[in-house]
Amino acid sequence: MSIRATIFKAEIKIADLDRHYYHDHVLTLARHPSETDERMMVRLIAFALHAHEMLLFGNGLSACDEPDLWRKDLTGTIQLWIDVGLPDEKLIRKACGRARQVLIYTYGGRVVDRWWKQCCDKLEQTKNLTVINLPVEATRAIAKQAQRSMHLNCIIQDGQIWLADENGSVPVELVILKGLQPA
Repeated sequence: MSIRATIFKAEIKIADLDRHYYHDHVLTLARHPSETDERMMVRLIAFALHAHEMLLFGNGLSACDEPDLWRKDLTGTIQLWIDVGLPDEKLIRKACGRARQVLIYTYGGRVVDRWWKQCCDKLEQTKNLTVINLPVEATRAIAKQAQRSMHLNCIIQDGQIWLADENGSVPVELVILKGLQPA
């Protein structure tokens, strides 16, 4: 018998001053049995940074040919492909061929540095790729905010994120490894 995903509910109020986007979202997140709270919360941060009525969670860990998040236009063309973690560079190049814009959100401290050193030369020519690292202290702190039922406030300004729950606020700074500031 296989282990099923754990379901999390998140009410998140997003105030993105950079994009002038102010909206409340009620999200259902399925945490894969092999996924950590830290990774799930990084997915939630990625959602908040790119929140849009057409942005959806993909099958992520359950399907290697789907991202963690994506946005398609009405014709089915993939406008935005977002992966979390340290994907294989071949999968990243394949995603860059399928989507207009690809974003990778990495986390994990020194492991990211080693991964990026191996991948950066191979991904140098990809013009539609942005790679962003989240500091390990921040991702571990937001992992502590994970609950089966979450009420969160997310403020985004000047590329800085503050994710708050009833116990306090966690600042998350984005470190751009490749590409431009996320839109």
